[in-house]
Amino acid sequence: MLTDAQMTDVRRFMGYQLVGTTMPITGSQDLVYGRFGMVIMSLYARLTTLSASEESVLINTYLTNLYALETAIPAVSANLDTDQAAVWKHNARELADRDRLFDSWRRRMCGFIGFAPGPGLGNGGISLVRG
Repeated sequence: MLTDAQMTDVRRFMGYQLVGTTMPITGSQDLVYGRFGMVIMSLYARLTTLSASEESVLINTYLTNLYALETAIPAVSANLDTDQAAVWKHNARELADRDRLFDSWRRRMCGFIGFAPGPGLGNGGISLVRG
């Protein structure tokens, strides 16, 4: 069974907003629902009915890598003041590359769980807004 912290992280990595304490999330009451053939299921119900092997993959493959990728993004700031030192040359696209890799793993996790990415992650396409 996933811990509360892991459930929160899965929801967060999938791009869904926090729920706070104003609405208890249960198998029949959630903000996020997905369709599996003829069945409509809440994200909470999906995450609390995983098989042992599915839970293992979710934790050991997805959550573990996502924690590492997320932590590596702020670490990019350590190189912002140096463009080149001796033979080392700064990758000017490092932040964008890390963001893209992180979001790619987030989308893979959504696919594994069987739910669409949330509004905080989007579909990965480009959106044009006219103002």
